[in-house]
Amino acid sequence: MRRWLLPLLLLALALPARAELWGFVDAAGVAHFASSQIDPRYAPVLGRQGTQRVPGKTDAGTAMLTWLDIAPEVKAVQPWVREAAEQTGVDAELLKAVIAVESSYQKGAVSPRGAVGLMQITPETASRYASPAEAARLIEPRINIHTGARMLADLIRRFGHIDAALAAWNAGEGAVRRAGGRVPDIEETQAHVHLVLELYWALLQQSQPAHAQRLTLHP
Repeated sequence: MRRWLLPLLLLALALPARAELWGFVDAAGVAHFASSQIDPRYAPVLGRQGTQRVPGKTDAGTAMLTWLDIAPEVKAVQPWVREAAEQTGVDAELLKAVIAVESSYQKGAVSPRGAVGLMQITPETASRYASPAEAARLIEPRINIHTGARMLADLIRRFGHIDAALAAWNAGEGAVRRAGGRVPDIEETQAHVHLVLELYWALLQQSQPAHAQRLTLHP
């Protein structure tokens, strides 16, 4: 069993039933993910127990996961994802899920608050987890992925749980500490954590079918 698989399974038992993963690929070939059906374009990607939540939508989840396998922008950065995973100990599937949620693999993405690149790294994060030379080239995919992987590995070590680490990534470490080391009661943060975890679980099922087929999750 993978290093992070058992903690993820234990965490999934506590996830509320509303935790879902929805998505679609637009005309430009960009994938969009959300924790709810924002509009009619969004279809269920993969729900609890690896099944589609809506009857008649059996192709939607497969299509989205296939996009993550074949999209040129995804394939182009997989060597750096694997490299960062090997160096930090964070599962490649988890890094892949974070990138999908943060930027949909758009390497030039810049947020209103100045977070840049595939993993949406802020200048503050770069000052802690990247060298000055790397920080100056943070938009470059390899540097961006490695910086994000170092941050995520550090957060997992310090908070002890993937969900808390993802919450700290989204809302800040202070918010998680004030919540007693748990995901704070912030709707945006809870949605972000659920979204990443659902996609991470989907990718784990895809990459390790022999394990996933023998596991049952209960909301």
